[in-house]
Amino acid sequence: MSIVSIRNVEKRFGKLEVLKDISLEVADGEIISVIGSSGSGKSTLLRCLTRLETVNGGTIVIDGDTMVETTDGKPVYAKEAVLKQIRLKTGLVFQNFNLFPHYTVLRNITEAPIHVAGQSREEATAEARRLLKKLGLEDKEDAYPCQLSGGQSQRVSIARALALKPKILFFDEPTSALDPELTGEVLRVIRSLTDLHMTMVIVTHEMAFAREISDRIIFMDQGVIVEDGTPEEVFGSENPRTREFLGNYNQSSI
Repeated sequence: MSIVSIRNVEKRFGKLEVLKDISLEVADGEIISVIGSSGSGKSTLLRCLTRLETVNGGTIVIDGDTMVETTDGKPVYAKEAVLKQIRLKTGLVFQNFNLFPHYTVLRNITEAPIHVAGQSREEATAEARRLLKKLGLEDKEDAYPCQLSGGQSQRVSIARALALKPKILFFDEPTSALDPELTGEVLRVIRSLTDLHMTMVIVTHEMAFAREISDRIIFMDQGVIVEDGTPEEVFGSENPRTREFLGNYNQSSI
């Protein structure tokens, strides 16, 4: 059963078509990596799914709730009550952490559960501490973001996304702001989340990681989906554009 359904989605910035008639189904519990060159539309697709961008056409359904559908050529978004329900079902890990600099680690994680989901402070704090322990940060709850390494900041960002207990977790190039050593640290954390059996959609430029962790890989180019298949199918593709893109990566890292 699909937990994310995308049909005929279009996105333009002025006259520039960034997403061109994108259709995609994501099954419950599936891990999907979205790969492609800079400007291919992969991050824009994720931003449309998390409503950081609005679409110019198409339909998006999240866990049975219609976020947006096109009627008479115009995209119509659901009412705020439905959009709030969708927000509570999804978590997003940003490229650049997006932590509140004036909040402690603990408050960064508990803020949304308390003020968005209506949890008690005690419940939110207990869950935050459980997540910090799982992610190896139990000694950092009173620290501020400026006192953390990049890898630690990204792990706090992951804990914050998990705190609302989402059904779907989106990652927008979660290692792009990190050096190679810290990249490995964060990728190990994401691998550890597979035991949660949570649906994950990961925009990434880490090819070896995508090949290892994914049930399916989506390769995008110039705003369209070129490939949609298992890691074996995509990395073994005979499509010239796919082979060209993957050929830019050192084979020893793939």
